[in-house]
Amino acid sequence: MPVNFALLVTGSVYGSQQSGSAYLFAQALLAKGHAISGVFFYQDGVTNANYLTAPASDEYDLHALWCELADKHYVTLHTCIAAAQRRGILDAVTAKEAGKDTFNVHAPFLLSGLGQLAEMLLTADRVVRF
Repeated sequence: MPVNFALLVTGSVYGSQQSGSAYLFAQALLAKGHAISGVFFYQDGVTNANYLTAPASDEYDLHALWCELADKHYVTLHTCIAAAQRRGILDAVTAKEAGKDTFNVHAPFLLSGLGQLAEMLLTADRVVRF
């Protein structure tokens, strides 16, 4: 019986295994026929949304992998807006509001509030934190 999961990622895009483990777990869930209602990036996990990460050519590009997963499986990627702004992770709207010249977040990553996380926690059968 398929189970609906929500994933909470608090580890940075690089520097820990949390994001990579979350991505591999998501792949395994989908391969087994389960659903993912969404992924919420929180605390240092918001760095996964940074479009400007540029890993070496022999490393995994986790940002690109998350984008591919979202597009292929219609998984929503929420990023905590408050944590993101503190770390210089801005979309076009928040960059303009902050008076910045550029931004580094675009779809499929969305800047969201903790209300979105609460909704995911209430609607998922299981929540897994990385």
